[in-house]
Amino acid sequence: MRELTWRPLVPADAKASADLLNAIETVDRIGENYTEEDTLQELIDPYADLERASLAALDGEAMVGYMKVRHKASADEVHRVFLDGGVHPAYRRRGIGTALLEAGVAAAKVVHARHHPALRLVVDVHKAEHIAGVPELARSRGFAPVRYFQRMEHALTRVADVVVPGVRIEGWSPSNDEDFRSVRNASYRDFWGAAPMPADQWRNKIVNQTFQPGVSFLARDGGVAMGVLVTLSWEADTAATGVRDAHFMVIGTLREHRRRGVASALLGHALRAAAEQGYDRASLNVDSADPMGASGIFAKAGFVPKQRYVRWALEV
Repeated sequence: MRELTWRPLVPADAKASADLLNAIETVDRIGENYTEEDTLQELIDPYADLERASLAALDGEAMVGYMKVRHKASADEVHRVFLDGGVHPAYRRRGIGTALLEAGVAAAKVVHARHHPALRLVVDVHKAEHIAGVPELARSRGFAPVRYFQRMEHALTRVADVVVPGVRIEGWSPSNDEDFRSVRNASYRDFWGAAPMPADQWRNKIVNQTFQPGVSFLARDGGVAMGVLVTLSWEADTAATGVRDAHFMVIGTLREHRRRGVASALLGHALRAAAEQGYDRASLNVDSADPMGASGIFAKAGFVPKQRYVRWALEV
């Protein structure tokens, strides 16, 4: 094996990154496929400092491994940075993953010192539970499992109408986009690990090429926005699987309006819209200890568990 070269990621790596992630998907089977546009969106994330906090491993022109760190715009007491990475299946068991993980922890310290030096630093890694080798690698570098998340799916074959008195549902438009972001930020305040999304991050992560405005809704009580549901969908997943999936990326209700059926109304409306617009399936991810008791709400709406994820954390 020739010697690998190592350098920071750059936006021009979008195609090579998509090729690597799609090769990883053929073995890990986590249901994530990418286009070049998808990976470019991640590489231009305003909170991913590629120069200081990313690394690509290359064999000639081919990318065979990567890591990147995303810091938070704001934090309170604890600054949780997100470390992502992976290794091409043909290059595993050669120490590349270990090198990338160690480089990621070092990079997390760098960006933490630049943005939130007075706070405690925790490095988070989020991986599907079934991926071979991840638990051993994470534990060997001091990471411990701190949270579990469940992917749930709804086949959209039978969708029940849900009408909640006093709850008016409206679709997304440019004029109410800021209401969507505001309700998301306010409703996620007591969600573990969540932080407010500034406008630039909202545009990068939510209102991008994957955003589905026709399946994204706001709940109001009179003129007060109190709940939100935002849907994304990935063309690469549809092309790879033949299944058109409406992924409910954001679901939140303001704390003072919970237990009124707001989330159920949003889910029912979104499921109906997804079915009418030709989606084959709806999906979402739920925290095992969600303060809204969301897993029960989703199960009642017809979602079933499909895949579990582990959040590994290292306090530095």
